[in-house]
Amino acid sequence: METSEKLAILADAAKYDASCASSGSGKTRAGSQIGTTEGMGICHSYTPDGRCISLLKILLTNYCIFDCRFCVNRISSDTPRARFTVDEVVKLTIEFYKRNYIEGLFLSSGIIQNPDYTMEQLVLVAKSLRQRERFGGYIHLKTIPGASQDLIDQAGMYADRLSVNIELPTDADLRQLAPEKDGSQIRSAMDGIKTKIQEIREDSRRGLAAPKFTPAGQSTQMIVGATPTPDEEILKTASQLYNTQKLRRVYYSAYSPIPHADAQLPGKSPPLVREHRLYQADWLLRFYGFEVNELVVADDRNLDLKIDPKFAWALANRHRFPIDVNKAPREELLRIPGIGARTVARILQIRKVRSLRITDIKKLRVAWNRAKAFVITSDYNPGVKLLESPDLRQALQPKPQQLMLFDTNQLTEF
Repeated sequence: METSEKLAILADAAKYDASCASSGSGKTRAGSQIGTTEGMGICHSYTPDGRCISLLKILLTNYCIFDCRFCVNRISSDTPRARFTVDEVVKLTIEFYKRNYIEGLFLSSGIIQNPDYTMEQLVLVAKSLRQRERFGGYIHLKTIPGASQDLIDQAGMYADRLSVNIELPTDADLRQLAPEKDGSQIRSAMDGIKTKIQEIREDSRRGLAAPKFTPAGQSTQMIVGATPTPDEEILKTASQLYNTQKLRRVYYSAYSPIPHADAQLPGKSPPLVREHRLYQADWLLRFYGFEVNELVVADDRNLDLKIDPKFAWALANRHRFPIDVNKAPREELLRIPGIGARTVARILQIRKVRSLRITDIKKLRVAWNRAKAFVITSDYNPGVKLLESPDLRQALQPKPQQLMLFDTNQLTEF
């Protein structure tokens, strides 16, 4: 098979993995002669459906020994198969880079022979790029659960980011749709990466010349909508992973129907806005001090699809508003709809020297239409009249709009 034919198959097979963002990488590696992780071009261009196009995003192979029911590359699928050699991936990466098509590589793979063999092939790609080609660009490698810790350690020395896909939100989901995979084995692989990152950081703090190890950290992805698992359980899993594994990101990927799908799988994808709401809730958990049980209160244990989770929480807790931006602590300011974390930091700085007026708030990129019922300034106090209005939700609800997939990953001001 020609390389171009393999590329068509294996690039298409990789499109289901959303966790290819390259944010968080450090400076370009010492001794590099080609490629950089800095400047323009790293994951800043996206196709209309939101897929990243600035990384060469491919599978080493779509052959796989597993039969995960939700995966188009499962062993029982009749999808066309292909496999790159290590040298073919290295050559493609360098040639694409020199043509200014890409700035880095996102490499995953189906499991062939066994986890160790597959992981060894992925490591060889990264090692060849770094040592033989002196490539300093971004490399993201998928880590294969069940592979030896030595291979994972090697991968982290060459890759900017490692990720281990948790696949589905709960162990029960995994047993239902991917019984050959083990949730504890997946978490063990994450533990190995986390432990090594901590060891390298400790060595650096002690002044030792510690090598780089996955400087952009680790991430994971879970499929949403392949099972009836509600948003509450999805966010609980994400919150636990952030707390125990210190992940940089959890990516939520809406289930996409595949040809000849198993009867247990739904016939269509969940609404794209559900993915969007999960990303918004994820941001609130990580940076705004919210808990899962505050964000998911509906009887069906799912997020409200019509309004963002921060606004939904504020409507359910109107008794806590309005909040005086000149007096309230940071924790309360973060909960005001329409005001983001960066804006809160600026408010805290400004009010050290003077009181904030309504004109000041409007200049700080605040979504005023959402915030106006919930804030007090030195010259503005809406009282409780707006808050008590039964039409508040409808009045402040944003107009419907068509979402692009990568809208879910943008850092928006809540």
